[in-house]
Amino acid sequence: MLTGSLIISWIFAKSITNAANLGLEFGIVGGVAYAGYYLSFAIAGILIYNIRTRGGYESLHNFFTSRFGKNAMRIFSILIAIRLFNEVWSNTMVIGSYFGDLGSTPYYASIIVFTLLTLAYSLKGGLSSSIFTDVIQMGLFSILLFVILSSIYSSTNFSVSDTVTSGVWSFDMGLNLLFAALLQSFSYPFHDPVLTDRAFLSSPKVTLRSFLLASVLGGACIMLFSVIGVYAKAMGMQGQAAVEVGKAFGTAILLIINFIMITSAASTLDSTFSSFSKLAAIDLKLGESISFGRIAMGVLVVLGTIPIFLDAEILSATTISGTMVIGLTPIFFFWKLPAPKISFYLSIFCGIAFGFLLIFDLIPGSWILTTGPYADLLWVNIWGVLSCLIVYMIPAWIKLW
Repeated sequence: MLTGSLIISWIFAKSITNAANLGLEFGIVGGVAYAGYYLSFAIAGILIYNIRTRGGYESLHNFFTSRFGKNAMRIFSILIAIRLFNEVWSNTMVIGSYFGDLGSTPYYASIIVFTLLTLAYSLKGGLSSSIFTDVIQMGLFSILLFVILSSIYSSTNFSVSDTVTSGVWSFDMGLNLLFAALLQSFSYPFHDPVLTDRAFLSSPKVTLRSFLLASVLGGACIMLFSVIGVYAKAMGMQGQAAVEVGKAFGTAILLIINFIMITSAASTLDSTFSSFSKLAAIDLKLGESISFGRIAMGVLVVLGTIPIFLDAEILSATTISGTMVIGLTPIFFFWKLPAPKISFYLSIFCGIAFGFLLIFDLIPGSWILTTGPYADLLWVNIWGVLSCLIVYMIPAWIKLW
């Protein structure tokens, strides 16, 4: 159950839309590049296993409070709150795109109805209902993905060999994003409570096995879904890959793709609501009651829906937020190092600074040593992680001396 919940909570509408579109843009290389983020499960599983068994910590908030103080814990909470905020709009925007053109009445109406329906059952069951529905949704996703891939390979001249040879393994054709995803995987999972909340539910050994298995199976699912985009590229399609392929195969396949999007978005959205509720009520102790937790869910729905009206970009919810938290890399990888509190602040704010460089396109051209799409993303993360490691280690070395 834990493995299935982990996978489906990360195979959300935003992810599979990005995977299909990257398959359309770069061929199978695009799918592999986005699947690189699923290394996050293995990294998080191994490190949190050690934090639990060797450190004795019961949650990440417990870890930050013990190691760096309450203010550090509050800053960490702000980072994960931003992550949860991004999850709402980036997934519901995908749902809207299946019901109407961007900015149309059906587009906005479908988003509002879908969000409120998901909120309704989340208010009733919280994380327990989220995990229960995750298992069902994972089963549905697997069946429907099999149906789609069977249709692509059986009813057209498109073959597995066409898929494998569809991309060019170069920086100009997707490798920048692949290496950026792998690099961000060393910090990205720790600011996602949808993932980390599940790391403290089972025994350490069961959790570790689940996370390692989810890393492999989740990455495989993303690569398989990117085949839809690869097929769209081979057929010369343009636009949203999943939508266009659905239209090409007729109403039945379009409805199946639509259903996958709805179930995957719902599985992530209910987890997002329950994680935000836990963050506000339990981790931050703002109001330890079920009623307060439900109010927190409602607040997140309102705030998380606002960007839909501001023309936000779906992929930026992953790439930019992943850059903003690269300062977590040395904090978790060297968690046993007796670093002083200042190390935390230097590393975190160094990472945020590099995130702003990416947002406002202020990266000097001399920093970028490769060409092609996402070159700026790759190199701002490389220089950013190196800088975070240095500023984290300097106070620790001084203290040791």
